[in-house]
Amino acid sequence: MMNPLSSRAGLTAKLYEVNWLLIALVALVGMVGVTMIFAATDGVWSRGAQQHLIRLVFAGGIMLAVAMTDIKVWYTLAYPIYAVALIMLIGVDVMGVSVNGSQRWLDLKLIRFQPSEVMKLAIVLALARYYHDLPKYFTSRISGLAGAALIILFPMALILRQPDLGTTLLVAATGVALVFLAGVNWRVIGGAALAGTIAIPLFFRFGLKEYQRSRILTFLDPSRDPTGASYHITQSKIALGSGGVTGKGFMNGTQRQLEYVPENRTDFIFTVIGEEFGLIGSLLTMGLYISVIGLCVWLSMQCKHIFSRLLILGLTTTFTLYIFINLGMVMGLAPVVGVPLPLISYGGTVILTVMTGFGLVLSAHLHRQNELPRSHF
Repeated sequence: MMNPLSSRAGLTAKLYEVNWLLIALVALVGMVGVTMIFAATDGVWSRGAQQHLIRLVFAGGIMLAVAMTDIKVWYTLAYPIYAVALIMLIGVDVMGVSVNGSQRWLDLKLIRFQPSEVMKLAIVLALARYYHDLPKYFTSRISGLAGAALIILFPMALILRQPDLGTTLLVAATGVALVFLAGVNWRVIGGAALAGTIAIPLFFRFGLKEYQRSRILTFLDPSRDPTGASYHITQSKIALGSGGVTGKGFMNGTQRQLEYVPENRTDFIFTVIGEEFGLIGSLLTMGLYISVIGLCVWLSMQCKHIFSRLLILGLTTTFTLYIFINLGMVMGLAPVVGVPLPLISYGGTVILTVMTGFGLVLSAHLHRQNELPRSHF
């Protein structure tokens, strides 16, 4: 029987060894979110900032609990978590809640959440285990690639049906990045890139809904409908540009006050940062994100087994894509696809997903010396 005193001592040792720099950086990004939501809601604490802070604290507790859990547990649960996430996506298709024309949520009465957010973690866990177990010489073979493709394509198809193009692209990009990081042959990468290039126009014509095609055409030519489809991008650029180098000052953003930019506490919250803190505030925010990403990559390099390395790199890729897609969208460098700015945009499910992801990163690094089993195919 385990000694309670030794168990507590082991937990204390883990808390001492966990990477507190990453936790501090993540908390700092979250507090930027609380501050900017407070500004975006005209200084009314109860209109989002308070809820964002509560969610951060709650998700921070989950992050630590996940970090303390042995990496062997996450290795064992990788496929079951993926299966549950897939079942929940099927549940959305069958009985999901529709909001603004999109059926993306499951309503469990006590909580409403998006299973597609769970899948962002689940697909990384599943692919990390898949490549951990797969013999190296199978990585670039048809049989090895087929297994990875199935893991990626099933959730993509279900998420695209909701429809949620942004999350579909994010899941696809994360999956492809993990296949690449697993060491697939360059000839396979070149062939896949060629096939993707050929498929893009076909997907644009037959795979997208009319409003999704309209968003892409608007991105290519913002002047085509300045008061309609182009409105978000046009107003976002105006807000960012009006901030200049140093910004108009905290709570002094006129574009925000006059509500010219829609969704400025969620997907377009970066416009509030740009307008009120200018280029300097925008660059500091980006620098904070880059610090988190760089630290995660460094942590992955210290892990000795494939599962932990790919787990950290996959989750870091997802986090990076969140940032790049959102900032590209806000700056007019990418179509508007509804991807939030992680830990800064208002939204409960995304915060929980991202913080759980960082918990997995911390767990992989904390238990980097632990031996993992290997289930051969």
